[in-house]
Amino acid sequence: MDASQTTAYQSSETPRDIIETLDAALSCSREAIELTVTTLCAGGNLLLEDVPGVGKTTLARALGRCVDGDVRRIQFTPDMMPSDLTGVSIFDQRTQRFEFHSGPLFANIIIADEINRANPRTQSAMLEAMAEHQVSVDGVTHALPEPYLVLATQNPIELEGTYPLPEAQLDRFMACTSLGYPSREAERSMLLADHAGDPLSDIRPVCSPRDVSAMRERARGVYAGDDVADYIVAIVRATRGHERIRFGASPRAGLNLLAMARARALIRRRDYVTPDDVKSLVAPVLAHRLVMKSSFGAGTSVASTAARETLDAIVDRIPAPRADHA
Repeated sequence: MDASQTTAYQSSETPRDIIETLDAALSCSREAIELTVTTLCAGGNLLLEDVPGVGKTTLARALGRCVDGDVRRIQFTPDMMPSDLTGVSIFDQRTQRFEFHSGPLFANIIIADEINRANPRTQSAMLEAMAEHQVSVDGVTHALPEPYLVLATQNPIELEGTYPLPEAQLDRFMACTSLGYPSREAERSMLLADHAGDPLSDIRPVCSPRDVSAMRERARGVYAGDDVADYIVAIVRATRGHERIRFGASPRAGLNLLAMARARALIRRRDYVTPDDVKSLVAPVLAHRLVMKSSFGAGTSVASTAARETLDAIVDRIPAPRADHA
């Protein structure tokens, strides 16, 4: 097997290996784990929104261990400044020049804890990093490492001292999900486990950043037919002008939905996208981007129940194309 064949094999099996490793170590649902890895594979950013203490940060840390790259955790606070994330230029008396000292955003995986506690100025710095994979300091642009992933958490019930994420930043998250409470058996196993050391100490690296880049390249090559594209366009356009929705999904949302569907197909060892790939990802990809009218259940959660129920109704109403890849 030559080098190119080895890379193709690794990029095909890597996401499943990561899923199995996380599923064996964590108490959260496999569905949440698969969505996390699908987002990684699709090249996007993920927002985990849930009540405190259900394992959002643990999932983020575990993913960082699986990918043997540079991982940084940032605890966001209201007094944090953009330079605390991006870094600063410091004048060097010896060289008589300004030297740039990079901040914690310079890593492959960024664990952004309680991102909605950051003030608007700091969130604008995060937006550039998430959108362009670069930061600007003193008029100079600095590229961030590749591959790059922001895995952010926020607690919707903790409203004091938080700043709601602007719609433009929410649109930069490819997907959003909630972990929910663990099952009875998972919670019992967690209580009986030996917590003398780090609960993630048994997780070993599954792949390298180079493997993640190869995995993403392979996902981009998964075939999506005209019928799938038309299906995605119909769903996205149906959110605009809907009686319950003030602002519908953006064109970027459609691109993200297709990227996630391609990644899902790759994880299932297929080289083509099916309508089921799209349908299963509509809520995680679109719900947090919708701005609901207050009279139809807009809530404190960015991916409110009303938004998900409305999307379910839209998907039920739009006929899916016939999957025929025999």
